[in-house]
Order: sequence, then C-alpha cells, then structure tokens
Amino acid sequence: MLDGAGLALLAVSGTQKALAFGLDPVVAALLGMLTGIGGGMARDVLLAEVPTVLRADLYAVAALAGAAAVVIGSLLRLPSTAATIVGAALCFGLRLMAIRRGWHLPIARLP
Repeated sequence: MLDGAGLALLAVSGTQKALAFGLDPVVAALLGMLTGIGGGMARDVLLAEVPTVLRADLYAVAALAGAAAVVIGSLLRLPSTAATIVGAALCFGLRLMAIRRGWHLPIARLP
C-alpha cells in the first residue's frame, strides 16, 4: 500500500515539475511516469530485489494514468492542487486495485 502511495506521489510531482519547466504535455506525462517508477526501482535495487516494475503489470500504467490526469488538468486550466489530487488518487487507486484483484495486462504468447 505504501508502494502505491509513493508511486502516486512521485508520478504527479514529477509531472508537475516538468510542466513548471514548460515541457510539452506528452513529455511531461512520460517524465512523470519515469519519475514514479524510478523511485520504486531505486528502492528495490537498494534492497537487492527484482524491481516491482518488472514484476507487476499495472505499475507503470498506473503511474502514466496519474501523470496523464495531471497533464489533462493543466490543459483544462484546472487548479494545480485539484489536478494533482485527482492524478495521485487515480494512480494510487489503480495500483491498489491491481494488487487486491490481481489485475494483469495481456501477455504475448509464442505461436
């Protein structure tokens, strides 16, 4: 649960910082996602574990969804606090539901 909260916090804060520097919205969302999964990867490497992003299917997707919500809020000229809260809640909610319900993305199979 704390992992999902950290992912949400880092994803939305990275996106906000990229937008504050005037980057393109698509690039800002991607940098926010990378910030979120990078924090989790650093934690797992320091703990000598396989990074969660390589084990969990909806880890990077949840970070990208939260970052995209922040970017969309910025494009709609919503207050940054509201956009950040919505993005963090979306990211955290997706990650938590993926853990609790065992949601996975489709896996390509060899023919």
